[in-house]
Amino acid sequence: MNDTEVTMHSSHPNNNLIAYTKAIEAAGITLAMVRTVPAPFKSLADQAIRAASSVPANLSEGQGRFGRDRFNHWRIAYGSAMEVDTFLRLLCSAGVIDHSRAERVVDLFDQVRAMTWRLLHPKEC
Repeated sequence: MNDTEVTMHSSHPNNNLIAYTKAIEAAGITLAMVRTVPAPFKSLADQAIRAASSVPANLSEGQGRFGRDRFNHWRIAYGSAMEVDTFLRLLCSAGVIDHSRAERVVDLFDQVRAMTWRLLHPKEC
């Protein structure tokens, strides 16, 4: 019988983007962090989950595409990283998520945005 945790860590898409690896880490922390927010903030938490999940998904899909389609997925990933940053800041300001964990995730998504920017603008870097 396969141990799902071992299987998940050893089998991953052929994606050598460091931005993708950081996005997976940041999204995982985000999912865990917003899981227990109080009911009045659930819609913000749901949006944070969708935006955080979108970042690695679009980086990965873009890596498998070519031309304008590739850049479109990377632009979506960049925008979603901006979006999740906003939701985390709102939840943090409301005092419903841990400030230090939120800061760490915001920093990770900032690194992902910087790397994605360089993917989108290779001639400028």
